[in-house]
Amino acid sequence: MVEELFSKVLSNPLLVFLFVVVAVVFVAKEISGGGKKRYYRKRRGGYRPEQKVMPQAGEDPALASAADQLRTVMGADFKSRALLNRPEAAVFKALDEAVIARNPKWQVMAQVSLGEFLSSPNRSAYFAVNSKRVDFALMDEKCCVRHALEYQGNGHHQGNAAARDAVKKEALRKAGIGYHEVVAGHTTPSELRALVEKLVPGE
Repeated sequence: MVEELFSKVLSNPLLVFLFVVVAVVFVAKEISGGGKKRYYRKRRGGYRPEQKVMPQAGEDPALASAADQLRTVMGADFKSRALLNRPEAAVFKALDEAVIARNPKWQVMAQVSLGEFLSSPNRSAYFAVNSKRVDFALMDEKCCVRHALEYQGNGHHQGNAAARDAVKKEALRKAGIGYHEVVAGHTTPSELRALVEKLVPGE
């Protein structure tokens, strides 16, 4: 009976074709299903197919998700504080006035993160500078930072400050952005105007 049925199937090209199609579909589903099962087993074991996002420098890996961050923020207290201390504020005011007088299309920005105006195809290198800041940035009429200024006040060179500055200097140098230090005791309005005249083109 089976042999007779099998011989009839083989004698009919259409039935042979349908049989092959059904077999191929069945095998494909089995392979696909097995792949999914293996995939889910890997996920349950901690495997993540998507690219791992590395935490930024200074960021707590435990607060990797927005939900965790929100819970932490909701449970904490915050209060406003000055963006600049008194010496820095005095330098900012003098720089701002000098830049406006030299070229009103340029602007002085304060406490700017390098990650806001630098980019790199190297993910690790970008995160190495992303959260680092410069005290002042001179921005041209196209909103491009052209020069970074660091205020070296009393107590600046403490801990690993020199190493942090070296990282910033190298990143800025590679981006073609000037780096300049403004040292405490040499921040009179006339001295800062002289510096601005060197860095900012006249209108």
